[in-house]
Amino acid sequence: MVPAPRFVPPARWEPLPYLVLVVLLVLTGVIRPESGPWYVLLVVAIVAAAAWILVLFLRERRMRNPDPMGDLSTLDGLAVVEAPAVASAVRTVVPVIDVHRHQAAIDLARLHGGVDQHAVLVPRARRWLSPRYRIGVQLVGDPTPRHAGFLGDAADARWRDALDRERGRGRYVRVPAQVTGTARPYGVELDLSGLEAALEA
Repeated sequence: MVPAPRFVPPARWEPLPYLVLVVLLVLTGVIRPESGPWYVLLVVAIVAAAAWILVLFLRERRMRNPDPMGDLSTLDGLAVVEAPAVASAVRTVVPVIDVHRHQAAIDLARLHGGVDQHAVLVPRARRWLSPRYRIGVQLVGDPTPRHAGFLGDAADARWRDALDRERGRGRYVRVPAQVTGTARPYGVELDLSGLEAALEA
């Protein structure tokens, strides 16, 4: 069983082609036209780096759901697996991290969906420019999914591989969620008590 990847492949990490292009442009100050074949090779490399950036840009512009950051635009067309709460002797409510970055989205989700709603777990989500994959949390009490943050490290390590396998089958898991607090800054807690049973079904 292949474990889920932890990081974005280097060739797909957004800053890399720009960094390569900057280095090549700096080299134009050292390698001059009179350098002969070296200068031709440098020009070819610059053109290739520019083409790489263009390909990445066009790929990012394509409508995908979830998008490369793991954000959902809609639940339409997605296979959603329900993981309702179950009675458990062990506390299985986990806080969502990075909520401070997504207060506006959480506020909208709370406004339209209430305090108690659901969230869809999206593996291979990440922050902009970050090479690290995480499990994203999308609140779906509103018809428009709202990114609330990510699972913490312990929960990520526990569920990463299983959720990634579901993603490979085109399936995403929906769990109970609660928006905590009566005003900003809000928190979000997830009840993962039914997650194991849902993944084994």
